[in-house]
Parts: sequence; C-alpha cells; structure tokens
Amino acid sequence: MNLNEIKDFLDEKVLKYNQPRFIENDPIQIPHLFKQKQDIEIAAFLAASIAWGKRDQIIKSSLKIMNLMDNAPYDFISNASSSDLHRFEEFYYRTFSSVDCIYFIKALMQIYQKHGSIENVFNDGYQAGGIKEAISGFRKVFLSFNSPLRSHKHVANIEKGASAKRINMFLRWMVRNDNKGVDFGIWHTISTKDLLLPLDVHTGNVSRKLGLLMRKQNDIKAVDEVMNYLRMFDSNDPVKYDFALFGLGIEEKF
Repeated sequence: MNLNEIKDFLDEKVLKYNQPRFIENDPIQIPHLFKQKQDIEIAAFLAASIAWGKRDQIIKSSLKIMNLMDNAPYDFISNASSSDLHRFEEFYYRTFSSVDCIYFIKALMQIYQKHGSIENVFNDGYQAGGIKEAISGFRKVFLSFNSPLRSHKHVANIEKGASAKRINMFLRWMVRNDNKGVDFGIWHTISTKDLLLPLDVHTGNVSRKLGLLMRKQNDIKAVDEVMNYLRMFDSNDPVKYDFALFGLGIEEKF
C-alpha cells in the first residue's frame, strides 16, 4: 500500500475501534466509572500506571485499587491519613508492589496539595518546552517526594529512551475530545496535535508491517518515527490512529 492507501485503511479502522464498545475490555473502563474530573484523572493515572500484561488482569487490579480507595479516589487522596494507607500493604500487580502503590498514592496526595492537580504538573512542563518536557517534568515532580528507588521504573524516563507508553496512553485519555465516548477530553491545556503514540508491542508490530516504522526497538525514537507519518495523516489529531494500530494488533492479529 502507498501512504494514501495506508491512511484510508487506518481511518477505516479508527472508525471501527473508536467506539464505546472498546471500553468494555480496556483499562479505560476504570476512569469511566466516575464523573468528577479529579476522580477521572486519578483513576486514569493509576490504571494506566499498571497497564501492561493481560487487559483483564490490569482491569481486575485497577478495580482493587479503586475499592481500596473506597471508590472515591479524589476524596481519598484529599483526606486519607497515614494509617489509611496500610490497607494497600497486601496489594501487588506483577512487579508493581505494595511499596510502589503506597508511594503512588502518597505522591498524588502531594501533587494535589502542592500543585492542585495532575494536569497542572504536566502543563508546567508543556508550557516550558512541549509534550516531551511535560512527560519528563512530570516524572521529576512525581518522584520528588522521597520516592523508593524501586518505584522509579514504574514512571517512564524518556530522557533515557523509554517510549512512555503508559503515560502517553493516559495523556490520550485526558486530552483527546472527539465526542466518540471513549477518550475524556477533560484537559484543555495540552493540544491534541502534540500527543504521542502509546507505542507498545502491538502498535509497534503493526506499524512495522505497514512500513511506518523501521526501528526495531520500541523506544522514544521509534515513537518519533511513527509520529512523522501519523501527523501526515492527521496533523490535528494524529494519536487517534492508536485505535487503529492497537485494534489491528490485538483484535485482528494483523
């Protein structure tokens, strides 16, 4: 296929997969449990943070975190005491241990106290230098509250080449607003045109098969390579093609 044919093919798949039924089997269902902005972004951030492995297990563990937060994440972040955090001591998901979970909760508490919201932290970096600065700046802030060294691996470091798949997925959820009912579009400080593809094994393999990616590693350089094409296909909303690439990979085994 030439580029025009690839664009048409992917546009068709975006229409197929960017539908509310996509929510049923995806971790994005976790923030869809809530209506308040702060609840949505906290639930989304925590679900995205453990979004690797089988989707049913990601969802199961994310629901457990929500339950441990009394299914009121913003209220919990705002009012929980140190003793309330003991309830997370038995939580783990793969390599994301209770130590990591408790630190993530503590860091979110600090962020809401000192910065007002997760959005404000990302926006500080975004205004200073764009989307990559937003991602790296957020990491610096998030890990600045006496973080355990073991927790650092759970927040992607694009300065060391990470693709930041989970953070970019979280940002897609928060920023994109196309009224399709999947992504939330509740953040208005970051432009949709600047979002980056949440590159993982599925989207990477499909991109390679379509000739949109030559690089073998799924790192930030690979993200940049794919984004060059996706921005050609739609300069205002290039990351909508995540639906197509992911759907082709996981649903159609393309």
